[in-house]
Amino acid sequence: KVSFLSWHMMNIFIWPTQGNLVCHITLHLILLSFLSTPVVTILSKSHADRNVYPSAGVLFVHVLEREYFKGEFPPYPKAGDSSNDPITFNTNLKGYPDRPGWLRYIQRTSHSDGVLYGSPTAEHVGKPTIIEITAYNKRTFETARHNLVINIMSTEEFPLPYQAEFFIKNINVEEMLASEVLGDFLGAVKNVWQPERLNAINITSALDRGGRVPLPINDLKEGVYVMVGADVQFSSCLREVETPQNQLRCSQEMEPVISCDKKFRAQFHIDWCKISLVDITKVIPVHSNRPDLGTGVLPDIGEYNPPSESLKSRDYFADFLITLAVPSAVALVLFIILGYSLCCRREGVIQLVHHSSIQKSTKELRSMSKNREISWPLSTLPVFHPVSGEVVPPIHPDNYETTSMPLMQTQTNLQSQIQIPQQQSSGK
Repeated sequence: KVSFLSWHMMNIFIWPTQGNLVCHITLHLILLSFLSTPVVTILSKSHADRNVYPSAGVLFVHVLEREYFKGEFPPYPKAGDSSNDPITFNTNLKGYPDRPGWLRYIQRTSHSDGVLYGSPTAEHVGKPTIIEITAYNKRTFETARHNLVINIMSTEEFPLPYQAEFFIKNINVEEMLASEVLGDFLGAVKNVWQPERLNAINITSALDRGGRVPLPINDLKEGVYVMVGADVQFSSCLREVETPQNQLRCSQEMEPVISCDKKFRAQFHIDWCKISLVDITKVIPVHSNRPDLGTGVLPDIGEYNPPSESLKSRDYFADFLITLAVPSAVALVLFIILGYSLCCRREGVIQLVHHSSIQKSTKELRSMSKNREISWPLSTLPVFHPVSGEVVPPIHPDNYETTSMPLMQTQTNLQSQIQIPQQQSSGK
């Protein structure tokens, strides 16, 4: 077995040979050795570019090993703990803040290796893609940068006509990217499908498809989508999920009955309700005409020419007059019309005289109410103390304002109304 961490890029092709499964790993470093010129791989601190040669339509995996970048940083002070340096990686397309759309990256912790993976398409063939890899040492706060040059090559087998996508619930994406686990899964698919050529096309984390982060209990996994392609039609076992009975069970959130599930169950828990079978030979291509560019869209050819710096001066005095003078003139005209209506017209004079008469009548009534002679209320009369018999002054002073009294007085003569009851003799 070839260790997955010791090789940085591989394409996996599986076919039967004498009844056994033979895994042919095409290593592009070996491919380069057949060229006329010698190949020298430079792994030094000179930040030399590393070249890889993936194929279009085939899963590409590149491991960013922490051991490779440790030589760029000073050694760990404690002996035997050199592997404890926390190192993280940042990857981006050279000259851009992010990676290409087909390339993904994952690193769980700062003490694990990072992995670049994805599936390039035929559109990227012949276009070298330079990925800048920056390693951060969180202990020393130092960085190291290397370039990864991805040269995408074309292949005659791309694309394979029959493609199936499986959702595996009990494995994370970084676990599936390991060569041993991926090889075991392709071997199980090989036994069920029986194709001549089987190829891993793409791997996607369930989180990238809108899945939720699992709870940290019972060792739950995120899940991973694995797309494989083959050159023969789908087997009857894979077609069982399309039966009405299994479709009904899936709609009721029940597991469908699949005869070949036992061949995967030992290591892979597949959600058969989420399997996708695509025959690209029957897919009708949809060609959409490109809409006409509007006036605000720049053409594909040419550069934007900004206006010249020598702009003509503009006089804003006319704009100022229109903005300020016109509303002022309208307000003045309205004021003149209102004054003429109130002061010069007969109806306006009548309203002013009526308002003046009402005001005079109100003042006259107020003056008359102050001169009225009314009896004092009960609370203002002198009273006698029940114990000493002394006269107690009234609650209100003598200068009590009569204007605050009610106009309707019910008590006319309060002193005459007070009568002291006389005691009757016991005989009468």
